[in-house]
Amino acid sequence: MPEEDLVELKFRLYDGSDIGPFRYSPASTVAMLKERIVTEWPKDKKIAPKAANDVKLISAGKILENNKTVGQCRVPFGELPRGVITMHVVVQPSLAKAKTEKKVDEAPKKNVCSCSIL
Repeated sequence: MPEEDLVELKFRLYDGSDIGPFRYSPASTVAMLKERIVTEWPKDKKIAPKAANDVKLISAGKILENNKTVGQCRVPFGELPRGVITMHVVVQPSLAKAKTEKKVDEAPKKNVCSCSIL
């Protein structure tokens, strides 16, 4: 594939730091981008995705779907066809984990009366 057909992307994390930029084929899927983000995630961050499903990618104000390609997600930028495109990364733990943690927090509490009748 010619070098000029590749799309250059960088990923902005919650603290303002970036992963990338990397060059991708327009045929690359959003799911492939998420896998790369998980593998390239800085080890020193407090919040980190455990799997690609924990990552949400936002570009031009839209959450990108896993089955879409980079070419489908790219917004025309007028005079800057070769500019680096910044996508925002949101880490959202999977629902199964959140439900498990919630069940632990909702453990039955023993009702103990501390009233004194005089």
